Amino acid sequence: MTATRPTPTRIGIYGGTFNPIHLGHLRAAEEVAEALDLDRVLFVPSAAPPHKPDATGDTIAPAADRFAWVGLATQDNERFGVDDVEVARGGTSFLVDTLAALHAKLGATSELVFLVGSDAFAEMGTWREPRELFRMAHYAVIARPPLSGGDLTSWLPEVVRGDVEIAADGRSGRHRSAGTRLSLVEIAGLAVSSSEIRSRLRAGRSVRYLLPEPVRRAVLASGAYTDARMRPGGRSA
Repeated sequence: MTATRPTPTRIGIYGGTFNPIHLGHLRAAEEVAEALDLDRVLFVPSAAPPHKPDATGDTIAPAADRFAWVGLATQDNERFGVDDVEVARGGTSFLVDTLAALHAKLGATSELVFLVGSDAFAEMGTWREPRELFRMAHYAVIARPPLSGGDLTSWLPEVVRGDVEIAADGRSGRHRSAGTRLSLVEIAGLAVSSSEIRSRLRAGRSVRYLLPEPVRRAVLASGAYTDARMRPGGRSA
């Protein structure tokens, strides 16, 4: 009798600085999980992001804080989780290392789907070992409609154009040898950004209803983005 192969567990990998995590991140993950029927979405906060040098003097909160906030943000959604693979490893966070570690950790029955915004996807040719990245995971490329800025055909990095075949409608693709897939996922999303939240906190303005409430309280308590005058006991944000 031939043994039945187990159905792979489809796990979304949502990496980012999450500086801090906000409702827009959570809504995007929820919409992609629903659209692609993902079993789980693991949020993976970076330790030291390679593509976000702190040239402007803007603050990147400590990795331990950002990891804790992601845990607070995801704790009430049973499909969401947080993984410390990058924070525990420390140093600069490269996706190729993270995917290798997650494959080893989650096993062969897990199918990894990396969630990435369309702007970042277009820049993946500059990431470490880009051709290997497209072999290691499936990709959910997130965009907000209308798609006036392009599709997978126009966003696909030049370095992998020979490796990946894109469908005629520009909404899906397949790696010619590895069989990994690309999917364009349009989301309604929320017009919230971490940089806006940091700016509001520095100015002592409210961030209520932009962050999950437990995260808002933890961010304020940390003082990560505010000076002493704006911390608890000063003005409330």
